Amino acid sequence: MLKTPVIVVNVKTYAEATGKNALELASLIDRISKETGVNITIAVQATDIYICAQHVDIPVFAEHIDPITPGSHTGWTLPEAVKEAGASGTLINHSEHRLNLADIDFCITRAKDLDLDHIACSNNVLTSKAIAAFSPNFIAVEPPELIGGDVSVTTANPDVVRGTVEAVKHVDDKIKVLCGAGVKNGRDVAKAIELGADGVLLASGVVKAGDREKVIRDLVSAL
Repeated sequence: MLKTPVIVVNVKTYAEATGKNALELASLIDRISKETGVNITIAVQATDIYICAQHVDIPVFAEHIDPITPGSHTGWTLPEAVKEAGASGTLINHSEHRLNLADIDFCITRAKDLDLDHIACSNNVLTSKAIAAFSPNFIAVEPPELIGGDVSVTTANPDVVRGTVEAVKHVDDKIKVLCGAGVKNGRDVAKAIELGADGVLLASGVVKAGDREKVIRDLVSAL
C-alpha cells in the first residue's frame, strides 16, 4: 500500500503527459520525491505504464481497470495487463470513468487478487460510505463540480472531506482517505491533512502548470 501522507498525480489524457511527456513528468516527480522524502505517485494512461515503470522508482498507477477477467473483452483494460506492464496500483471509478457499485466491488476484488494497490474514487460522503463497505485500500473523494477548477475542495467544501473521513473510518478504520478537486498548492495540501485526509489526488494543477517543478515543490512543502 502507498505510504502516507501521499500526493497522487493523475495525468488523465492531457497531451502534456502522454507518451514521452508522461515519462518526463514521471522522472521529475521521481527526482523530487527522492530529494524530499515525500511520497508521490503518478497515474498514467495504460499505454504509458510500461515505459514509466521501467524508468522511475515512484509507484506508477493505471488510471482505470475494467471489471473483467481474461477472455473475450476487446478494447477493455484487463487488470492483469496493467500489472504485467509494471503498474503497482490503479484508480477505480474516477468521476470521468464511473462504474456502478457492483463493478466497483468487482474491480476492488480483482485488484486485491492481483496485489494491485487501489484508490477508489467517490463524489460525496454517501458514496464514499457505500464504497467503504468493499474495504478498498484508499478512497478519494472529489466533488466533480470542482475538478479542474481554481478553488480547492478544502476551501469550497471542507465538510465533504471531513465528513468522508468520518464516514469511511466508521465503516473500516483501515481505509485511507484522499481528497481532490481543485487542489493546486501547498496550502491546499496542508488543509487536506488538517481535515483528516491522508493525502491528495490532483491532475491539472501539476500537468498543466507552466513551471511543474515549482508547483510540485510547493505541494510537497506542506508535508
